[in-house]
Amino acid sequence: MTKAFVSGCAGLNLTADEVAFFREENPWGLILFARNIETPEQVRNLTESFRTAVGRADAPVLVDQEGGRVQRLKPPNWRKYPAPKLYGDLYETNAEKALRTAWLGARLIAADLFNVGISIDCLPCLDVRFPDTVDAIGDRAFSSDPEVVSQLGSAMVDGAIAGGVLPVIKHIPGHGRARVDSHLQLPKVEADHSSLKNVDFRPFQALSHVSLGMTAHIVYAGIDADSAGTQSARIVQDVIRGEIGFDGCLMSDDISMHALGGDFDDRSRKIIDAGCDIVLHCNGDMEEMRAVASVVPELTGDAKRRCETALMGLKSPDPGFQVSEAWEEFQELTGWQGD
Repeated sequence: MTKAFVSGCAGLNLTADEVAFFREENPWGLILFARNIETPEQVRNLTESFRTAVGRADAPVLVDQEGGRVQRLKPPNWRKYPAPKLYGDLYETNAEKALRTAWLGARLIAADLFNVGISIDCLPCLDVRFPDTVDAIGDRAFSSDPEVVSQLGSAMVDGAIAGGVLPVIKHIPGHGRARVDSHLQLPKVEADHSSLKNVDFRPFQALSHVSLGMTAHIVYAGIDADSAGTQSARIVQDVIRGEIGFDGCLMSDDISMHALGGDFDDRSRKIIDAGCDIVLHCNGDMEEMRAVASVVPELTGDAKRRCETALMGLKSPDPGFQVSEAWEEFQELTGWQGD
């Protein structure tokens, strides 16, 4: 049976210990970072090795490939893409052009990923930007206008799916008000529930039909002052599932981040108990991976249904799509030269 977690790995190729671990524990998916990526052939071999180890040809392989600072597949073997804020800036002068470029950007990224066996891209960020938004989000956010965020996010969702890759909306229910980096410490947002609902939640409500989502490691003091959103039943069940209406596969943000306290089995247990479907552990540390695997359940019930439904949304890319022509159009529309 498949277990309710996504794991990282340490290097460019799976070690014997990693193969044995994946074969025994059968995580739902694998997530790749820059340390795992060198050349297209190497990445293809890595994704194939993981799927062989778990015995599932459709086992998800994930990556964060947004553009800008968050791009794991990099030059010279892959194109460099702009941060999502570029699309928001374009929207201010020409909405139609911005939506087209957002679609093209996601479609081109999807072509890169599909060609090396990566099936899920953790984009788009639907976080609304505020004047004091922490730099860890910063230009990853499209705009300070939730309606603009919704429209550009929808365009990127459609572009990814058209390229044979599933998108992940993040960071539910909104990371834009965070003033500290959740990679380093736990942010606390003091805004009341009504303010969050009227602004931060809106892009996620607009895209609640998307089949995959990722939580935020943030305390929303106006809703649950005692727990990070990732580990809060009030946030997961009442807000994300209830108010926002998201019924897709919900994964945690990376539990390797320092925002969450406690050891890794405790972190994982709280995430599952709160109602998340999948625990995401990214750093490839085998001791931590074993701790996560020791407590997460097998995928059953609604969690299994949501994960299976998500993967059913994968489709083959349009064979008529011409990458070189699309890249030329993208550059013409944006003025982007990849630098």
